Amino acid sequence: MCNDSSLPDLEFPSPFILMVDRGGCTFVKKVRHAQHAGAAGVIIADNTCLCRDPDCTPPPPPSSSDDTSSVLSCETSEPIMADDGSGSDISIPTFLVFKRDADVWKDRLSNNQPVQVEMQWSLPISETTVQYELWTSPGDALSRNFLSFFQPMAQALAGSAYFTPHYHIYDGIRAGCSGGDNNNNNACPTLCTNNGRYCATDPDGDLDHGISGADVVTESLRRICIWNYYGSTTTTTTAAAPQQQGDGVGNEFWEYNREFLSECDNADNFSNNNCIRSIYETAKIDGTVIERCMKDSGGLEGDVPNSKLELEIKAEIERGIVIIPTASVNQAAIRGVLTVNTVFDAICAGFSSPPPICTRCQACPDPEQCVLQKPPPHKKGVCPTQGGGGGGSGGGGDVVGRTTVLGSTLLLSGIFAGMYLWQQRRNQMEVRDEVRGILAEYMPLEDKEAEEDQML
Repeated sequence: MCNDSSLPDLEFPSPFILMVDRGGCTFVKKVRHAQHAGAAGVIIADNTCLCRDPDCTPPPPPSSSDDTSSVLSCETSEPIMADDGSGSDISIPTFLVFKRDADVWKDRLSNNQPVQVEMQWSLPISETTVQYELWTSPGDALSRNFLSFFQPMAQALAGSAYFTPHYHIYDGIRAGCSGGDNNNNNACPTLCTNNGRYCATDPDGDLDHGISGADVVTESLRRICIWNYYGSTTTTTTAAAPQQQGDGVGNEFWEYNREFLSECDNADNFSNNNCIRSIYETAKIDGTVIERCMKDSGGLEGDVPNSKLELEIKAEIERGIVIIPTASVNQAAIRGVLTVNTVFDAICAGFSSPPPICTRCQACPDPEQCVLQKPPPHKKGVCPTQGGGGGGSGGGGDVVGRTTVLGSTLLLSGIFAGMYLWQQRRNQMEVRDEVRGILAEYMPLEDKEAEEDQML
Protein backbone atom coordinates (compact mmCIF):
# COMPACT_ATOMS: atom_id res chain seq x y z
CA MET A 1 0.00 0.00 0.00
CA CYS A 2 2.98 2.33 -0.34
CA ASN A 3 2.33 3.13 -4.01
CA ASP A 4 -0.64 3.00 -6.36
CA SER A 5 0.88 0.20 -8.45
CA SER A 6 0.89 -2.10 -5.40
CA LEU A 7 -2.83 -1.70 -4.77
CA PRO A 8 -4.59 -5.07 -4.80
CA ASP A 9 -7.52 -5.70 -7.11
CA LEU A 10 -10.22 -4.95 -4.56
CA GLU A 11 -13.64 -6.30 -5.48
CA PHE A 12 -15.37 -5.67 -2.17
CA PRO A 13 -18.75 -3.94 -2.25
CA SER A 14 -18.50 -0.41 -0.95
CA PRO A 15 -18.32 0.66 1.82
CA PHE A 16 -15.58 -1.58 3.17
CA ILE A 17 -12.85 -1.20 5.83
CA LEU A 18 -9.36 -2.10 4.69
CA MET A 19 -6.72 -3.48 7.08
CA VAL A 20 -3.09 -2.96 6.11
CA ASP A 21 0.19 -3.67 7.87
CA ARG A 22 2.28 -0.89 9.33
CA GLY A 23 5.69 -0.12 7.83
CA GLY A 24 7.28 0.71 4.52
CA CYS A 25 5.98 4.27 4.25
CA THR A 26 4.11 6.91 6.21
CA PHE A 27 0.63 6.45 7.63
CA VAL A 28 -0.67 9.22 5.36
CA LYS A 29 0.60 7.55 2.19
CA LYS A 30 -0.98 4.21 3.12
CA VAL A 31 -4.33 5.78 3.92
CA ARG A 32 -4.30 7.91 0.78
CA HIS A 33 -3.80 4.85 -1.42
CA ALA A 34 -6.51 2.96 0.45
CA GLN A 35 -8.83 5.91 -0.07
CA HIS A 36 -8.07 5.85 -3.80
CA ALA A 37 -8.91 2.13 -3.81
CA GLY A 38 -12.39 2.92 -2.47
CA ALA A 39 -11.98 2.11 1.22
CA ALA A 40 -14.38 3.82 3.61
CA GLY A 41 -11.96 3.39 6.51
CA VAL A 42 -8.52 1.98 7.27
CA ILE A 43 -7.20 -0.14 10.11
CA ILE A 44 -3.42 -0.21 10.34
CA ALA A 45 -2.08 -3.32 12.05
CA ASP A 46 0.98 -2.56 14.15
CA ASN A 47 4.01 -4.69 13.29
CA THR A 48 5.73 -4.34 16.67
CA CYS A 49 4.35 -5.42 20.03
CA LEU A 50 4.39 -3.36 23.21
CA CYS A 51 7.11 -4.31 25.66
CA ARG A 52 4.60 -4.39 28.51
CA ASP A 53 2.41 -6.86 26.64
CA PRO A 54 2.76 -10.31 28.31
CA ASP A 55 2.55 -11.96 24.89
CA CYS A 56 5.46 -9.92 23.59
CA THR A 57 8.50 -12.20 23.51
CA PRO A 58 11.73 -10.34 24.27
CA PRO A 59 14.61 -10.93 21.86
CA PRO A 60 17.35 -13.39 22.85
CA PRO A 61 20.64 -12.02 24.18
CA PRO A 62 23.22 -11.27 21.49
CA SER A 63 25.63 -14.10 20.70
CA SER A 64 28.46 -11.68 19.96
CA SER A 65 29.21 -7.98 19.73
CA ASP A 66 28.54 -8.13 15.98
CA ASP A 67 25.17 -9.84 16.38
CA THR A 68 22.39 -7.34 15.53
CA SER A 69 19.56 -9.87 15.40
CA SER A 70 18.60 -9.15 18.99
CA VAL A 71 17.97 -5.45 18.55
CA LEU A 72 15.04 -4.42 20.72
CA SER A 73 11.95 -5.58 18.84
CA CYS A 74 9.23 -4.11 21.04
CA GLU A 75 7.86 -0.63 21.63
CA THR A 76 8.23 0.93 25.05
CA SER A 77 5.21 3.20 24.55
CA GLU A 78 2.09 3.28 22.43
CA PRO A 79 2.84 4.54 18.90
CA ILE A 80 1.45 7.88 17.78
CA MET A 81 -0.18 7.93 14.37
CA ALA A 82 0.46 11.50 13.26
CA ASP A 83 -0.06 13.46 10.07
CA ASP A 84 3.17 14.01 8.13
CA GLY A 85 1.94 17.42 7.01
CA SER A 86 0.48 16.29 3.67
CA GLY A 87 -2.75 14.68 4.82
CA SER A 88 -5.20 17.50 4.09
CA ASP A 89 -6.78 15.42 1.30
CA ILE A 90 -7.56 12.44 3.57
CA SER A 91 -11.29 12.17 4.26
CA ILE A 92 -11.66 8.64 5.68
CA PRO A 93 -11.10 7.58 9.33
CA THR A 94 -8.07 5.55 10.33
CA PHE A 95 -7.31 3.48 13.44
CA LEU A 96 -4.07 1.90 14.59
CA VAL A 97 -4.54 -1.55 16.16
CA PHE A 98 -2.03 -3.11 18.54
CA LYS A 99 -0.15 -6.09 17.15
CA ARG A 100 -1.66 -8.44 19.73
CA ASP A 101 -5.20 -7.67 18.55
CA ALA A 102 -4.29 -7.54 14.86
CA ASP A 103 -2.68 -11.00 15.02
CA VAL A 104 -5.94 -12.51 16.32
CA TRP A 105 -7.89 -10.95 13.44
CA LYS A 106 -5.35 -12.13 10.89
CA ASP A 107 -5.53 -15.71 12.21
CA ARG A 108 -9.30 -15.75 11.82
CA LEU A 109 -9.14 -14.25 8.33
CA SER A 110 -6.48 -16.74 7.23
CA ASN A 111 -8.87 -19.55 8.28
CA ASN A 112 -11.68 -17.96 6.24
CA GLN A 113 -13.54 -16.96 9.38
CA PRO A 114 -15.42 -13.66 9.29
CA VAL A 115 -14.31 -10.74 11.40
CA GLN A 116 -16.81 -7.96 12.08
CA VAL A 117 -15.25 -4.60 12.95
CA GLU A 118 -17.06 -1.41 13.88
CA MET A 119 -15.20 1.88 14.00
CA GLN A 120 -16.51 4.30 16.62
CA TRP A 121 -15.05 7.51 17.94
CA SER A 122 -16.28 10.58 19.70
CA LEU A 123 -15.01 13.56 21.60
CA PRO A 124 -15.12 13.41 25.39
CA ILE A 125 -18.45 14.99 26.32
CA SER A 126 -18.78 17.71 28.93
CA GLU A 127 -21.97 18.45 30.83
CA THR A 128 -21.35 22.16 31.40
CA THR A 129 -18.19 23.61 29.85
CA VAL A 130 -15.77 22.61 27.12
CA GLN A 131 -12.02 23.19 27.28
CA TYR A 132 -10.23 23.77 24.01
CA GLU A 133 -6.54 24.37 23.35
CA LEU A 134 -4.18 25.31 20.55
CA TRP A 135 -0.55 24.24 20.40
CA THR A 136 1.29 26.56 18.07
CA SER A 137 4.31 28.82 17.66
CA PRO A 138 4.59 32.52 16.74
CA GLY A 139 6.46 31.47 13.60
CA ASP A 140 3.83 28.95 12.46
CA ALA A 141 2.16 30.00 9.20
CA LEU A 142 -0.64 27.39 9.47
CA SER A 143 -2.07 29.09 12.58
CA ARG A 144 -2.33 32.57 11.07
CA ASN A 145 -5.92 32.45 9.84
CA PHE A 146 -7.21 30.80 13.00
CA LEU A 147 -5.54 33.37 15.26
CA SER A 148 -6.74 36.21 13.04
CA PHE A 149 -10.39 35.22 12.74
CA PHE A 150 -11.47 33.01 15.65
CA GLN A 151 -12.12 35.83 18.13
CA PRO A 152 -15.86 36.25 17.25
CA MET A 153 -16.37 32.52 17.77
CA ALA A 154 -14.58 32.63 21.14
CA GLN A 155 -16.79 35.56 22.17
CA ALA A 156 -19.94 33.74 21.07
CA LEU A 157 -18.92 30.70 23.14
CA ALA A 158 -18.03 32.77 26.23
CA GLY A 159 -19.22 31.19 29.45
CA SER A 160 -19.54 27.77 27.81
CA ALA A 161 -16.12 27.10 26.28
CA TYR A 162 -12.74 28.11 27.68
CA PHE A 163 -9.61 28.50 25.59
CA THR A 164 -5.96 27.94 26.49
CA PRO A 165 -3.08 28.65 24.09
CA HIS A 166 0.16 26.69 24.36
CA TYR A 167 3.48 27.32 22.66
CA HIS A 168 5.93 24.80 21.27
CA ILE A 169 9.32 25.21 22.98
CA TYR A 170 12.28 22.90 22.46
CA ASP A 171 14.09 21.72 25.55
CA GLY A 172 17.56 23.04 24.77
CA ILE A 173 19.19 20.97 27.48
CA ARG A 174 17.93 17.71 26.01
CA ALA A 175 18.79 18.94 22.50
CA GLY A 176 22.38 19.64 23.48
CA CYS A 177 22.16 23.39 23.00
CA SER A 178 22.86 24.49 26.57
CA GLY A 179 26.23 25.46 27.93
CA GLY A 180 28.76 28.15 27.19
CA ASP A 181 28.85 31.47 29.01
CA ASN A 182 26.09 33.74 30.25
CA ASN A 183 26.13 35.77 27.01
CA ASN A 184 24.20 33.05 25.18
CA ASN A 185 27.38 31.77 23.55
CA ASN A 186 26.15 28.18 23.27
CA ALA A 187 25.85 25.52 20.60
CA CYS A 188 22.64 27.06 19.21
CA PRO A 189 23.10 30.80 19.83
CA THR A 190 20.47 32.23 17.45
CA LEU A 191 17.91 29.51 18.17
CA CYS A 192 17.81 29.68 21.96
CA THR A 193 17.49 31.91 24.99
CA ASN A 194 18.67 31.44 28.58
CA ASN A 195 22.06 30.17 27.49
CA GLY A 196 20.56 27.39 25.38
CA ARG A 197 17.78 26.24 27.72
CA TYR A 198 14.80 27.20 25.55
CA CYS A 199 14.89 26.97 21.77
CA ALA A 200 12.72 27.24 18.67
CA THR A 201 13.27 26.60 14.99
CA ASP A 202 14.24 29.48 12.72
CA PRO A 203 11.05 30.47 10.82
CA ASP A 204 12.80 31.73 7.69
CA GLY A 205 15.62 29.17 7.70
CA ASP A 206 18.34 31.84 7.77
CA LEU A 207 20.40 31.58 10.94
CA ASP A 208 22.26 34.83 10.30
CA HIS A 209 19.45 37.13 9.20
CA GLY A 210 15.73 37.73 9.67
CA ILE A 211 13.67 36.19 12.46
CA SER A 212 15.64 33.90 14.78
CA GLY A 213 14.57 31.01 16.96
CA ALA A 214 15.40 33.13 20.01
CA ASP A 215 12.96 35.78 18.72
CA VAL A 216 10.26 33.09 18.52
CA VAL A 217 10.93 31.99 22.12
CA THR A 218 10.71 35.62 23.29
CA GLU A 219 7.43 36.19 21.48
CA SER A 220 6.05 32.90 22.85
CA LEU A 221 6.75 34.04 26.41
CA ARG A 222 5.13 37.41 25.69
CA ARG A 223 1.93 35.79 24.43
CA ILE A 224 1.86 33.40 27.39
CA CYS A 225 1.97 36.40 29.73
CA ILE A 226 -0.73 38.24 27.75
CA TRP A 227 -3.03 35.23 27.97
CA ASN A 228 -2.32 34.63 31.65
CA TYR A 229 -3.24 38.20 32.51
CA TYR A 230 -6.22 38.79 30.22
CA GLY A 231 -7.63 35.37 29.38
CA SER A 232 -6.70 32.69 31.90
CA THR A 233 -9.37 31.81 34.45
CA THR A 234 -6.65 30.81 36.93
CA THR A 235 -5.49 33.63 39.21
CA THR A 236 -1.87 33.63 40.39
CA THR A 237 -1.33 36.99 42.07
CA THR A 238 2.11 37.98 43.29
CA ALA A 239 3.38 41.25 44.67
CA ALA A 240 5.79 41.67 41.78
CA ALA A 241 3.47 40.61 38.96
CA PRO A 242 -0.20 41.14 39.78
CA GLN A 243 -2.65 38.97 37.91
CA GLN A 244 -6.31 39.40 37.17
CA GLN A 245 -8.74 36.58 36.56
CA GLY A 246 -9.67 36.35 32.91
CA ASP A 247 -12.91 35.18 31.34
CA GLY A 248 -11.56 32.31 29.25
CA VAL A 249 -11.97 34.43 26.11
CA GLY A 250 -9.15 36.97 26.37
CA ASN A 251 -10.21 39.58 23.83
CA GLU A 252 -6.94 41.45 24.34
CA PHE A 253 -5.03 38.27 23.48
CA TRP A 254 -6.92 37.83 20.20
CA GLU A 255 -6.57 41.53 19.38
CA TYR A 256 -2.84 41.37 19.98
CA ASN A 257 -2.42 38.31 17.73
CA ARG A 258 -4.46 39.81 14.89
CA GLU A 259 -2.61 43.13 15.00
CA PHE A 260 0.79 41.46 15.37
CA LEU A 261 0.17 39.24 12.35
CA SER A 262 -0.89 42.29 10.38
CA GLU A 263 1.82 44.75 11.44
CA CYS A 264 4.80 42.99 13.05
CA ASP A 265 5.01 39.52 11.53
CA ASN A 266 7.96 40.23 9.27
CA ALA A 267 11.74 40.22 9.54
CA ASP A 268 11.96 43.97 10.22
CA ASN A 269 9.36 44.21 12.99
CA PHE A 270 9.04 40.76 14.60
CA SER A 271 11.24 41.73 17.54
CA ASN A 272 10.94 45.49 17.11
CA ASN A 273 9.99 47.05 20.45
CA ASN A 274 8.35 50.05 18.80
CA CYS A 275 6.05 47.81 16.77
CA ILE A 276 5.20 45.72 19.83
CA ARG A 277 4.44 48.81 21.94
CA SER A 278 2.16 50.06 19.17
CA ILE A 279 0.28 46.74 19.24
CA TYR A 280 0.00 46.98 23.03
CA GLU A 281 -1.71 50.33 22.62
CA THR A 282 -4.04 49.16 19.84
CA ALA A 283 -5.07 46.02 21.76
CA LYS A 284 -5.41 47.98 25.04
CA ILE A 285 -2.75 45.88 26.77
CA ASP A 286 -0.80 47.10 29.75
CA GLY A 287 2.72 46.59 28.43
CA THR A 288 4.30 47.26 31.80
CA VAL A 289 2.49 44.30 33.36
CA ILE A 290 3.41 42.00 30.47
CA GLU A 291 7.09 42.93 30.49
CA ARG A 292 7.17 42.46 34.27
CA CYS A 293 5.60 39.01 33.88
CA MET A 294 8.27 38.02 31.35
CA LYS A 295 11.03 39.17 33.69
CA ASP A 296 9.61 37.75 36.93
CA SER A 297 9.08 34.30 35.41
CA GLY A 298 12.85 34.03 35.00
CA GLY A 299 13.53 36.27 32.05
CA LEU A 300 15.35 35.30 28.89
CA GLU A 301 18.94 36.13 29.80
CA GLY A 302 21.59 34.05 31.54
CA ASP A 303 21.66 30.40 32.45
CA VAL A 304 18.52 30.51 34.60
CA PRO A 305 15.23 28.61 34.26
CA ASN A 306 12.00 30.34 33.23
CA SER A 307 8.98 28.99 35.12
CA LYS A 308 6.44 29.63 32.35
CA LEU A 309 8.55 28.09 29.60
CA GLU A 310 9.28 25.10 31.82
CA LEU A 311 5.53 24.55 32.23
CA GLU A 312 5.04 24.62 28.46
CA ILE A 313 7.75 22.00 27.90
CA LYS A 314 6.33 19.77 30.63
CA ALA A 315 2.75 20.06 29.33
CA GLU A 316 3.85 19.30 25.77
CA ILE A 317 5.58 16.11 26.87
CA GLU A 318 2.63 15.00 29.01
CA ARG A 319 0.16 15.56 26.18
CA GLY A 320 2.33 13.88 23.57
CA ILE A 321 2.28 16.80 21.14
CA VAL A 322 4.44 15.90 18.14
CA ILE A 323 3.18 18.26 15.44
CA ILE A 324 2.06 21.87 15.35
CA PRO A 325 -0.39 23.36 15.02
CA THR A 326 -2.54 20.98 17.03
CA ALA A 327 -5.96 21.91 18.37
CA SER A 328 -7.75 19.83 20.99
CA VAL A 329 -11.19 19.77 22.57
CA ASN A 330 -11.60 18.24 26.02
CA GLN A 331 -8.00 16.99 25.58
CA ALA A 332 -8.85 15.08 22.38
CA ALA A 333 -6.78 16.18 19.38
CA ILE A 334 -8.56 17.49 16.31
CA ARG A 335 -7.02 16.06 13.15
CA GLY A 336 -7.06 17.79 9.80
CA VAL A 337 -6.63 21.34 8.56
CA LEU A 338 -6.86 24.01 11.27
CA THR A 339 -9.80 26.24 10.33
CA VAL A 340 -12.23 28.41 12.27
CA ASN A 341 -15.22 26.26 11.32
CA THR A 342 -13.46 22.95 12.09
CA VAL A 343 -12.60 24.02 15.63
CA PHE A 344 -16.04 25.55 16.22
CA ASP A 345 -17.74 22.33 15.09
CA ALA A 346 -15.50 20.24 17.36
CA ILE A 347 -16.21 22.50 20.35
CA CYS A 348 -19.97 22.22 19.81
CA ALA A 349 -19.64 18.43 19.51
CA GLY A 350 -18.01 18.39 22.95
CA PHE A 351 -21.21 19.47 24.75
CA SER A 352 -23.86 17.09 26.01
CA SER A 353 -26.27 20.06 25.86
CA PRO A 354 -24.89 22.54 23.32
CA PRO A 355 -25.25 26.28 24.00
CA PRO A 356 -27.64 28.31 21.81
CA ILE A 357 -24.88 29.50 19.48
CA CYS A 358 -24.07 25.87 18.59
CA THR A 359 -27.74 25.00 18.10
CA ARG A 360 -28.14 27.96 15.79
CA CYS A 361 -24.95 27.81 13.75
CA GLN A 362 -23.29 24.37 13.88
CA ALA A 363 -25.38 22.90 11.07
CA CYS A 364 -24.95 25.93 8.80
CA PRO A 365 -22.83 25.60 5.64
CA ASP A 366 -20.61 28.39 6.99
CA PRO A 367 -20.83 28.59 10.82
CA GLU A 368 -18.42 31.53 10.90
CA GLN A 369 -20.80 33.70 8.88
CA CYS A 370 -23.70 32.54 11.03
CA VAL A 371 -21.88 33.70 14.18
CA LEU A 372 -20.91 37.02 12.62
CA GLN A 373 -24.47 37.78 11.50
CA LYS A 374 -26.80 38.10 14.47
CA PRO A 375 -30.38 37.11 13.56
CA PRO A 376 -33.43 39.11 14.67
CA PRO A 377 -34.66 38.15 18.16
CA HIS A 378 -37.67 36.29 16.76
CA LYS A 379 -35.56 34.15 14.43
CA LYS A 380 -34.15 30.97 15.95
CA GLY A 381 -32.00 28.34 14.28
CA VAL A 382 -31.45 30.19 11.00
CA CYS A 383 -28.38 30.37 8.80
CA PRO A 384 -27.28 33.38 6.76
CA THR A 385 -27.93 33.32 3.04
CA GLN A 386 -25.10 32.90 0.57
CA GLY A 387 -25.40 36.57 -0.22
CA GLY A 388 -24.64 37.39 3.42
CA GLY A 389 -27.94 39.18 3.93
CA GLY A 390 -28.55 37.94 7.46
CA GLY A 391 -31.59 35.68 6.96
CA GLY A 392 -31.08 32.02 6.65
CA SER A 393 -32.17 28.64 5.55
CA GLY A 394 -35.13 28.48 7.86
CA GLY A 395 -37.50 31.40 7.70
CA GLY A 396 -36.73 34.97 6.69
CA GLY A 397 -33.50 34.04 4.93
CA ASP A 398 -35.35 31.83 2.44
CA VAL A 399 -37.83 34.63 1.71
CA VAL A 400 -34.98 37.02 1.02
CA GLY A 401 -33.26 34.44 -1.14
CA ARG A 402 -36.40 33.61 -3.17
CA THR A 403 -37.23 37.30 -3.62
CA THR A 404 -33.72 38.02 -4.86
CA VAL A 405 -33.82 35.12 -7.32
CA LEU A 406 -37.28 36.09 -8.60
CA GLY A 407 -36.30 39.73 -9.01
CA SER A 408 -33.13 38.78 -10.84
CA THR A 409 -35.06 36.45 -13.16
CA LEU A 410 -37.62 39.13 -14.01
CA LEU A 411 -34.88 41.68 -14.63
CA LEU A 412 -33.01 39.36 -16.99
CA SER A 413 -36.25 38.50 -18.78
CA GLY A 414 -36.99 42.20 -19.28
CA ILE A 415 -33.47 42.82 -20.62
CA PHE A 416 -33.69 39.96 -23.13
CA ALA A 417 -37.19 41.03 -24.25
CA GLY A 418 -35.99 44.59 -24.79
CA MET A 419 -32.99 43.38 -26.77
CA TYR A 420 -35.26 41.20 -28.91
CA LEU A 421 -37.63 44.09 -29.72
CA TRP A 422 -34.71 46.39 -30.49
CA GLN A 423 -33.19 43.83 -32.86
CA GLN A 424 -36.54 43.32 -34.59
CA ARG A 425 -36.94 47.05 -35.14
CA ARG A 426 -33.41 47.33 -36.41
CA ASN A 427 -34.03 44.54 -38.91
CA GLN A 428 -37.22 46.24 -40.14
CA MET A 429 -35.37 49.53 -40.61
CA GLU A 430 -32.59 47.80 -42.55
CA VAL A 431 -35.14 46.13 -44.88
CA ARG A 432 -36.97 49.43 -45.39
CA ASP A 433 -33.73 51.23 -46.23
CA GLU A 434 -32.81 48.50 -48.69
CA VAL A 435 -36.19 48.78 -50.48
CA ARG A 436 -35.86 52.55 -50.69
CA GLY A 437 -32.42 52.17 -52.22
CA ILE A 438 -33.76 49.83 -54.91
CA LEU A 439 -36.63 52.19 -55.72
CA ALA A 440 -34.24 55.13 -55.92
CA GLU A 441 -32.35 53.35 -58.70
CA TYR A 442 -35.49 52.99 -60.87
CA MET A 443 -37.26 56.29 -60.26
CA PRO A 444 -34.72 58.46 -62.25
CA LEU A 445 -35.03 56.03 -65.22
CA GLU A 446 -38.82 56.38 -65.30
CA ASP A 447 -38.58 60.20 -65.15
CA LYS A 448 -36.13 60.26 -68.10
CA GLU A 449 -38.40 58.05 -70.23
CA ALA A 450 -41.36 60.36 -69.54
CA GLU A 451 -39.37 63.41 -70.74
CA GLU A 452 -38.36 61.62 -73.99
CA ASP A 453 -42.03 60.75 -74.74
CA GLN A 454 -43.00 64.40 -74.37
CA MET A 455 -40.26 65.48 -76.85
CA LEU A 456 -41.50 63.05 -79.45
